[in-house]
Amino acid sequence: MAETHEIDWDDYISETGKRWQPSAKKRPGMISFLAGKPNADTFPFSAIKVDLKPLIPGDPVETLTIEADALSEGLQYGATAGLPALNHWLENLQEVRHKRPKDGSWRVTLGSGSQDLLNKVKPVHNHDEERSWLQVLSNAFCSLVNNGDSILMETPVYSGTLGLLNRFTVNLIEVPVDMEGMDPAALEDTLANFATKYPGKPFPKLLYTIPTGSNPTGATAPLERRKAILALVRKYNLILLEDDAYHYLSFDPDHLVPSYFELEAQDGGQIGRVVRFDTFSKILSSGMRLGWATGPKQLLDVMDLHSSNTNLQPSSTTQAMVIVLLNKWGIDGFLAHTRRVAAFYKQKRDMFEKIAHKHLDGLATWVSPEAGMFLFLNLKLTKDGTPGDSSALISTTALEKGVLAVPGIGFLPNSGISSYVRVSFSLATEEDAETGFSRLRECILEARGEHSA
Repeated sequence: MAETHEIDWDDYISETGKRWQPSAKKRPGMISFLAGKPNADTFPFSAIKVDLKPLIPGDPVETLTIEADALSEGLQYGATAGLPALNHWLENLQEVRHKRPKDGSWRVTLGSGSQDLLNKVKPVHNHDEERSWLQVLSNAFCSLVNNGDSILMETPVYSGTLGLLNRFTVNLIEVPVDMEGMDPAALEDTLANFATKYPGKPFPKLLYTIPTGSNPTGATAPLERRKAILALVRKYNLILLEDDAYHYLSFDPDHLVPSYFELEAQDGGQIGRVVRFDTFSKILSSGMRLGWATGPKQLLDVMDLHSSNTNLQPSSTTQAMVIVLLNKWGIDGFLAHTRRVAAFYKQKRDMFEKIAHKHLDGLATWVSPEAGMFLFLNLKLTKDGTPGDSSALISTTALEKGVLAVPGIGFLPNSGISSYVRVSFSLATEEDAETGFSRLRECILEARGEHSA
């Protein structure tokens, strides 16, 4: 059985997080003149109807209806952690998916993207969609990070996370990744020799990683690596932030690598060191702006206080639509849907890679992703094998030739030079891939002082 002795969260909660105060609560039997909620009788909506795409073309369209009490709840201010029915459904999902019994050691909270988020988070690069659980992740960092803290970041790393951290004065400690994700040997070397490598810097308390279909690298960390990293998290008294947006876009769903959230409860070691982030953006709708965090109650309580004092809650109307759909599907139906989505992106990857090999073999290398939406191309921009810089090539030559991609420098916490380029296959057609990779080939050859054959 996993150890359940408590982590001293005073050592981890930020000074800002400790200052948040709960709003007043209504006691049973109390007459409340407190809340400034609008009266639902004035709302003009009597029902919201949503048509589902048929699984088999030609089958009749099925309509889901949100009405009565469910609609009133969905149109009104709601709980900061999410509508209770959806929150409960997600807890059941986490119990099934990650084999974590609901034993009181963890809970779920929902978050959303919003104008408030746009004000609080200013990404370094605007090439990515603003992800729905970034609000939840933002709350986590705000609840855990003080100015001057050190944060361990897998590198390269999603540029939106770097933008989120720009509002703090923090030390971003790079932990390199390779074809199998974060390197545990490099992590241990950094932690064991931290005082020597980073004199005067406070020892880190957070480790951030994207373990499945990483954005940008496409790498998925195998089981043994995850076990090794979790052991280091415990040894060095860290909290692990598991940003797993592409978990449900794993191309081999019958052989999933267990999540860190699952692994920490398997071996009898201490639990409560993993905070997990999931999203509906890739599997239901990015415009719905819904994501959720799963982790220790002590931390999620502080995150909810942050939300309640800023954007109050995620959209109740969106949540009401989602819970009607999820209740219809059940967990098995939801997982069947995610398998169909993953199969769709696997076909996209196969097509994209085939055309990439046709045009770029000998001029670029990359990890074949086991999940996600991206190839991270290491361009061979020089003839002598020395590293090249993709930034100028992508911002000038490629732009002039009519192809857009993200240079690798955008994914480096502390800047630098990168020969990498991230390309996405999520929307690409075969024609797009043929034309785009042909143009990118011309750019690389031009950089090398060669001519297209």
